[in-house]
Amino acid sequence: MSSIFTKIINREIPCHLVAEDENYIAFLDISPLAEGHTLVATKREIDYIFDHDDQTLAGLMLFCKKVSLQLGRAIPCLRIGVMVIGLEVPHTHVHLVPMNSMEDVNFAKPKLKLSQDQLAKIATKIREKA
Repeated sequence: MSSIFTKIINREIPCHLVAEDENYIAFLDISPLAEGHTLVATKREIDYIFDHDDQTLAGLMLFCKKVSLQLGRAIPCLRIGVMVIGLEVPHTHVHLVPMNSMEDVNFAKPKLKLSQDQLAKIATKIREKA
């Protein structure tokens, strides 16, 4: 059964796209920790990040760097937090979270409730910083 991310990649489910190439996709988290919280996923559906070959893993980190630079230009913050947790969706993905304090990357805190319109505007703002 395809993961929700594979369904997004295949355009079966909509997303707020931030960036994409032939191997990776970046889109906004719909339950973000902070404005601009972005998920970067491999297009190849593999659950555990370290099960990828070295080239794919290195490419994922370089794609994350590109997206984080866009994100940092679009959303004022001190840093972009980078987290790989991987238990919530069985498909390799990286969380990029604009942060000003450690509390900004606390997954136990309440998530932001943003409208689809707000998410669309944020995604556009990030895309424009490419």
